Amino acid sequence: MNKSAWKRAGVALTAVVVVSGVAGCQDGGDAKGAAPAAPEVQNHGDVTQVIQAAYEKTSAAKAAKVRMTMTMEGLGAESGTIEMTGVQGWAPAVMDITMKSSMLSAGKPGGPEQMRMIMLDQVMYMDMGAKQAAEMDGKRWMKLDMRDAADASGDKALQKQMTGGLDNMNQDPAQQLALLLDSPDLRHIGPEKINGMMTQHYKGTLTFEQMLKANESSKVLSKEDHDKLIANVKQAGLKGYDTELWVTEDGYPARMDVGMTMAKGTMQMRADYTDYGTKAAVQAPPAKDTVDLFEMMKDFGKNSDEG
Repeated sequence: MNKSAWKRAGVALTAVVVVSGVAGCQDGGDAKGAAPAAPEVQNHGDVTQVIQAAYEKTSAAKAAKVRMTMTMEGLGAESGTIEMTGVQGWAPAVMDITMKSSMLSAGKPGGPEQMRMIMLDQVMYMDMGAKQAAEMDGKRWMKLDMRDAADASGDKALQKQMTGGLDNMNQDPAQQLALLLDSPDLRHIGPEKINGMMTQHYKGTLTFEQMLKANESSKVLSKEDHDKLIANVKQAGLKGYDTELWVTEDGYPARMDVGMTMAKGTMQMRADYTDYGTKAAVQAPPAKDTVDLFEMMKDFGKNSDEG
């Protein structure tokens, strides 16, 4: 497989991991009318009640259509804009999205600028395109099965971390709302119209430590590794996640914006969801059309040793 294909796969995985770690908003769909009756600025108790209710509704919805935009600046080769649209489910965790970004073309004129990605049963599938399929015996889907890689390692702690990490790629968005309740400065900004709907606007900041605490895969880290990770993040200049949330009169979040500022650059993500409760009928591509990434890596390792 050529270098540009590896880069496209890397961009795709990076985008999904980042988005799933911070995404957690839903759109009110057909909700119309005025914003819910509320004081000009809600007190902390009112805010907590609204976010708690949004958490319960989002959790019960189980799936929605999603539209996300992520912009990275000042991060060298990782800088650029990524757009993702499709369907996401979180009970069970599934995803079928199309990602568009000039980053996928790997600097090649005329290269593909979009990729379809499917996640199902802890396996990620990435459509590498017809041109790449010609170099892989007609198999255009790259398969990434974290369970197989974890089992091959023989390390139980690593197995738990790797499979938990894939779950977090499609983390229950309701859990993001629950996490926002822990923000020490969560506050109500006021009414605002978003996507044609009247909403109430909220804002808060989460520390990296709070996000890490909520991440299941981080719980297998030793204290030494945990402290080292915190130190490295602080060295990178990441202090926390600035989060903004808009909630419709129906009690569903309509939008979430998340911003991260680091010493070398910034990342901004906006997520809008529609069609709560939509059927997430996600299907894996046929096995005959897939190539296993880890099996391919094993072959590369054997060829390298023989060389």
